Amino acid sequence: MLYHGNIDSKLPRVKTTIFTIMSALAKTHNAINLSQGFPDFPINKRLVEIVTKQMLAGKNQYAPMQGIIELREAIALKTEELYSAIYDPDTEITITAGATQAIYTAISTFIREDDEVIVIEPAYDCYVPAIELNGGVPKFVKLEDKTFQIKWDNIKKLITHNTRAIIINTPHNPTASILSAADMHQLEKLLKGRDIIVISDEVYEHIVFDGYEHQSVARYPELAARSIIVSSFGKTYHTTGWKVGYVLAPSNLMQEFRKVHQYNVFSVNTPIQYAYAEWLKQKDLYKELGAFYQGKRDYFQKLLVGSRFEIYPSLGSYFQILGYQKITDEHDVDYAKRMTTEYGVAPIPLSVFYNNTYDPQCLRFCFAKENDTLERAAEKLVKI
Repeated sequence: MLYHGNIDSKLPRVKTTIFTIMSALAKTHNAINLSQGFPDFPINKRLVEIVTKQMLAGKNQYAPMQGIIELREAIALKTEELYSAIYDPDTEITITAGATQAIYTAISTFIREDDEVIVIEPAYDCYVPAIELNGGVPKFVKLEDKTFQIKWDNIKKLITHNTRAIIINTPHNPTASILSAADMHQLEKLLKGRDIIVISDEVYEHIVFDGYEHQSVARYPELAARSIIVSSFGKTYHTTGWKVGYVLAPSNLMQEFRKVHQYNVFSVNTPIQYAYAEWLKQKDLYKELGAFYQGKRDYFQKLLVGSRFEIYPSLGSYFQILGYQKITDEHDVDYAKRMTTEYGVAPIPLSVFYNNTYDPQCLRFCFAKENDTLERAAEKLVKI
């Protein structure tokens, strides 16, 4: 059955996401799926027991639109402890149905027709469609090859009187790079005196390696005053399928954010909110996350020694970029698919995170996996 009227697509260039394509290809060919960013190990059984307890206690009806106060208070305490930043749980914190919804709502709230939004490439794939659906105009600036660092002068050149927002992401998906304190000071200096909002995607905030600290915009008062910070419990507690995140923002920005939030979500899963509120009291759990994933990164990199891939630095998140320039000159999308079908390991091609036809000949692999999974994948990769 088909609709025979006119369909004027609002996203004519958007097709099925590469994550769906590669996961389906991995399933069809029984390949090891290192493409989508989700763990293959179980979550803490105690967290499941707490959710069940909340359900049995009757916490099954609508939560308040802004989220239960217990969870917002716990987030406020965590944020103050980590970043010395004070957010009012009543007016400056909102619980969302995951980070993607939070980012979409933030863009829908503040971006109007012809507003320009600076997007740093490679960029996570939910940013640009949200901008375009709201009539905004994405303006792209590319990270440096291999180092994946920002040249702030290139961003400065993009700023016009129409620039309404800039989206930053640290730790960065897909490149596993991080922003430094120097980067934040550069951003602060660049935006001073300008009416530009920052949307800061910080979902991997607790997964930072090698002794570095996560540089949240919350640490920088002048940036925090103009920023919507997006974070996620899914990455922190290995519960990506629960789809619960949160937003921090000054009260006047949050007031506008909630106007949109209440009509595209209204409220978020109640028993899970109560469970997270209780779970956040176990502070050491998120403090140990960086060391846990650094061990995974180091192990995966060690397994790849002797392969023909170039191992790029991974400073945060749970991704590893591998360059394959010494192996083939194929386009990365083609090579990713062939790697899945012929070699039995499914990655994500990096080019899909760019707006143009740029091909860095790199693949992204997720190492949030059991060691056995990483061993089996690496055994195949070193034979290429």
